[in-house]
Amino acid sequence: MQPLHLSLKTRVPQVAITKLIIAANILVFAAMLLNGAGIWHSPNAIQLAWGANFGPATQDGEWWRLGTAMFLHFGVIHLLINVWSLWDAGQLVERMYGHLRFACIYMLSGLSGNLVSLVIQGDSAVSGGASGAIFGVYGALLTFLWLERKSLTRHEFRWLFWGASVFSVATIIFGFIVPGIDNSAHIGGFLTGILSSIVFSQSFEVKTIARNTRLLAGGAIVLAFVILVINIPTPKYRWSDELLVRKKVDEFLLKDQAINRSWLQIMHEGNNGEATFDSLAEHIDEAISEPYEQSFEQLSQLPNDPALPSAAKLQNLLQYVEKRKSESQVLADKIRSKPIMQLPPP
Repeated sequence: MQPLHLSLKTRVPQVAITKLIIAANILVFAAMLLNGAGIWHSPNAIQLAWGANFGPATQDGEWWRLGTAMFLHFGVIHLLINVWSLWDAGQLVERMYGHLRFACIYMLSGLSGNLVSLVIQGDSAVSGGASGAIFGVYGALLTFLWLERKSLTRHEFRWLFWGASVFSVATIIFGFIVPGIDNSAHIGGFLTGILSSIVFSQSFEVKTIARNTRLLAGGAIVLAFVILVINIPTPKYRWSDELLVRKKVDEFLLKDQAINRSWLQIMHEGNNGEATFDSLAEHIDEAISEPYEQSFEQLSQLPNDPALPSAAKLQNLLQYVEKRKSESQVLADKIRSKPIMQLPPP
């Protein structure tokens, strides 16, 4: 679709809301690059850390992700496509509806698109991007052009309306063909853009939409939000539980490194005859067995949910800790009972 131009009777001085939104998306992408994101593709872990939409996280009290996900992109191609689409239609629609109305349409479309994505995708995908909001902008554009078709020249209407229609339909069809595209957010944002544009409509011919029609469109938006919220699938696990497990596992891995360094020191003392057998056994108890026992107790108290992505790693660590604890206790008992010349490697 070629850049859109508006040659209507009334011109409104531009306030750069569209440009500010574009700048915000670019700045967020640049900040993510500086913090480990890839220029062509960003790992899900980074997207989640920056506020991507994901069932277990969003529903675990982090509902703000429905908004922050609108400003995240998974790579420079994803960003450029959305920036071009918003630049193409955003400034035009901003002049059609006014700056505040345009901002409301954009935000409502983005939020509803992400909410639809949450209902459809659930736990299966980490999603982000401005495309849901941008599809709302195109929905608002088409609504305005249709309502104002008699105020436009035939060429102007056909060029703008059918150009936007072809772009919207082709992109949605493309989303069904290519895996990894969040088409649910596109469709949800597009439909919300149509409805919200009726609520916030204004006319260059001073012929506004009937109040009852506006109320009906507004009621439809509210009802859709309620239905979507009711039908959000229950997440398979709590995101806060997963974060807690990850944190404690990382803490143990650092602690395990320190325990192994202590073990190397004990080996050195034992092989060089620098300590008595009793002191070696006591050292093993204090520096090896007891830390492993404490770690086992701490790891055992973590959420035991098989659905957690880190559940298998946690179980493997528990087995590892229990084994190291038992081996160190057995070794300490042997050292106390009889002399040994060398200690086994860790």
